[in-house]
Amino acid sequence: MTPFEQAQQDVQTLTRKPGNDVLLKLYALYKQGSQGDVSGARPGGFDFVGGAKYDAWAGLQGMSQDDAQREYVALVTTLKAHS
Repeated sequence: MTPFEQAQQDVQTLTRKPGNDVLLKLYALYKQGSQGDVSGARPGGFDFVGGAKYDAWAGLQGMSQDDAQREYVALVTTLKAHS
């Protein structure tokens, strides 16, 4: 199991739920690390959560998947230490 895959499991066992800003960062790093740059149209209308997720992911445009995976693992490690 890679550190990225382990972090995906570890994030599910956190005792304290991170704030929305941290959750968006986790989501964006996960998506960038697993799929690469954002694709598709930004959700519109009243899909505020979908729009926020899209924007967070789009903010990582150009970051390599390896770098995103390393940042994701580091963030999950920090969250585990503080839970």
